[in-house]
Amino acid sequence: MAKEQAKKQETLAGQAISNKQRAEKGKEQEVKEEVKKASKVEEVSKKEADKAETKKAKTEDKPKKATKNKLKKSEKKHSRRYREVFGLIEKDKEYKIDEAIELAKKVSISKFDGSLEIHIRLGVDLKSPEQMVRGATVLPNGTGKTQKVVVIANPDKEKEAKEAGADFVGSQDIVEKISKGWTDFDVLIATPDMMGALGKLGKILGPKGLMPNPKTGTVTMNIGSTVKAAKTGRVEFRMDKTGIIHQGVGKLSFDSEKLIENIKSYFDAILKAKPTTSKGQFVKSVSLSPTMGPGIKVDPNSLK
Repeated sequence: MAKEQAKKQETLAGQAISNKQRAEKGKEQEVKEEVKKASKVEEVSKKEADKAETKKAKTEDKPKKATKNKLKKSEKKHSRRYREVFGLIEKDKEYKIDEAIELAKKVSISKFDGSLEIHIRLGVDLKSPEQMVRGATVLPNGTGKTQKVVVIANPDKEKEAKEAGADFVGSQDIVEKISKGWTDFDVLIATPDMMGALGKLGKILGPKGLMPNPKTGTVTMNIGSTVKAAKTGRVEFRMDKTGIIHQGVGKLSFDSEKLIENIKSYFDAILKAKPTTSKGQFVKSVSLSPTMGPGIKVDPNSLK
């Protein structure tokens, strides 16, 4: 009995020892695997570091490209010369008329004798037909351009038109020519009795601002004086959809005094054309610009 119990104890002791050994072996195996994983991670990290160093070395060996000055989108639209002269203008300043004219001559970038243009923003109700501003006036010193004048009149007025200097004179023959698309002229003058025939040409003449109108004096029986005025500096004005009137007031080569006379005369005509229903500030802003060049703000008070 005692022997059997001793054997059992020995067996149990042996099993405990083997279990302990297996556990220790399992731990050793886990440690080995962890070491193996760590060495792999270290090897991968080393390879990545080597790649990064190689890439960096290649990049440093390459010649550096010259960095270009990046332009704003608004600046890309204009030439270098335009941007240079634009710097001569003080952005928020309203110049006196004489200063503005001298500056406009300096900032012109055209290689030809360009025109001086005036732009007048009006404070009117754009939705009201009653507040449409339009009319005509004569610039004291002309525009510097040769106007092609066409007269459509009855036969007894044709001679008067030709003597006054009209470039083309006729009646139904001119109407027929325009109906086929001919618009190679600057001013069209007609006698009242011919307006019935011109009515069907509205789609051709209207968009180009060539349709005769009593308000601008181009529908008249005073053919001779109207033709002479058109030839010597008569201009028509009409507000566009945004409430601005644009007009060439002479060549940049004109003496400044002549340009001032033209501008003041034109501005006075605009003020006289103010609609009776218009309220508040009539002239919102005025600017001058050469045919090719930036705009210059003008003090409206210097035009009166």
